[in-house]
Amino acid sequence: MADKTFQLKFDRNLCESCATYDCLTRCQYMEIDVETAGKEIRKLINGEDSSVLHNCVTCYACEEYCKKGNHPFYLITDLQEKKGILPAPKPIVKQWVNLAIPTKKDIPHFYGAQEPVISLCLFPEYVKTIQGKLFEGVSIVLGRHFFCQLVYLHFGKPSLIRERLPKIIENIANHGFKEVIFFHDECYSTFTSYANAYGIDVPFRPVHFFEYLYNRLKELKGEIRPLNLKIAYQRNCSTRLTPEKEHYLDKIFDLIGVERVERKYDRENALCCGGIIRSLQKYDLFVDVQRRNVEDMVKAKAEYCVFNCPACYSSLAERVTKAGIKPIMLHELCKLALAGRENYEG
Repeated sequence: MADKTFQLKFDRNLCESCATYDCLTRCQYMEIDVETAGKEIRKLINGEDSSVLHNCVTCYACEEYCKKGNHPFYLITDLQEKKGILPAPKPIVKQWVNLAIPTKKDIPHFYGAQEPVISLCLFPEYVKTIQGKLFEGVSIVLGRHFFCQLVYLHFGKPSLIRERLPKIIENIANHGFKEVIFFHDECYSTFTSYANAYGIDVPFRPVHFFEYLYNRLKELKGEIRPLNLKIAYQRNCSTRLTPEKEHYLDKIFDLIGVERVERKYDRENALCCGGIIRSLQKYDLFVDVQRRNVEDMVKAKAEYCVFNCPACYSSLAERVTKAGIKPIMLHELCKLALAGRENYEG
């Protein structure tokens, strides 16, 4: 299906009547006052060049800051592509474009897979972790035939998402699933926020990994051994697209007995893990962002840093470890609560 059939649901009147321009004034990587933000917004809604298109680090945050749901980040990425403004060097962009092309090793159909089913996107290294009591009876699908494509928002190639996504949706729908649990936050946001913004039909219900974990933990509540830990949560970029599901996360933490420490760089004020900033060759900013983020965790006396995104884990795990904080994926933390710390770690 051609990309041109999918148009962004954007109302310029909402931007023109905005009094705060939070999408830009709240950006943590560009310093923009209200007056300047108004000028730059007008350029964007008129399809003109803007400093925003050149300086955006593609952290997704403006999509959350806009409480009118007018999709400023999607507008920015569309304009970057139309004007040939690549956030990253061409070789890196090309590498990512080719990454998602299926190979002979990729399986297009998982015969016998049945609900509940978890899509692992392109993270085969996590297959062995989707085991045990927390995941009894769960089927797994994964590979390039199920890759959500949303990563191209980072690289000035959003049309690739709309070009490839219908086939990805078809690959999933061919299994007859009514619901699909998405391990990767970016996948969930693709099939909810992004698909809705461009009028792309999704014939199954996307279920966030948080929702699955919370419901399963409730079923196993009698077996949970409270961890009594202080944790810092690393909020990943695609969470900005679907913040409405985050209440599940706090409920999970309550169930397993961990305290999400209060700190400066959490929730709407979260900092990027730095991985994409590094890919964009903004090395000084990458170092600064990671330093401030980890120092904030240390100051808040976090014992663990909890991740939901594998890419965030890869980017920050070593840094937090050196600071004396243990990195752990969310589902592994949940399994720890079921096994007991002494059994899990010993």
